[in-house]
Amino acid sequence: MIQIVRAKLHGIRVTGCALNYHGSITLDPEMCAQAGIYPLEFVDIWNKNSGARISTYVIHGQPGSRCCILNGAAARTCQEGDEVIICASEWLQSPQELYDRAPVVLTFNPDNSVQEVLRYRVDGKESDAFNFHIEHCGTPGES
Repeated sequence: MIQIVRAKLHGIRVTGCALNYHGSITLDPEMCAQAGIYPLEFVDIWNKNSGARISTYVIHGQPGSRCCILNGAAARTCQEGDEVIICASEWLQSPQELYDRAPVVLTFNPDNSVQEVLRYRVDGKESDAFNFHIEHCGTPGES
């Protein structure tokens, strides 16, 4: 079995830290839906500013708020304004399953609006090669 990226929010900014909350990360459900990240799903969080790496579960905040709030113990790993990478993963039985996956990756502007939508792809099934590339799927407002 191998663990792979299933969905990723890359470069989203922390909008708050709530130490005295039960734990988790609070995210805008609209961003979660776009990336395919679910409430109560465990995610890894990597802080680009400090290098801290943690794991916690997702709860939904207010739709349209663009929030990214670290709660409980996770609040100690960041400061408001830090850029983080949030990654949901999945397990595959075989590397051959990589050809059937296309994880969504959202990148963000400083105001936590979506800058770009990407997909990670692996092709080369015919030759049993694992050729990785990033597919640009657009930016908000593109027609």
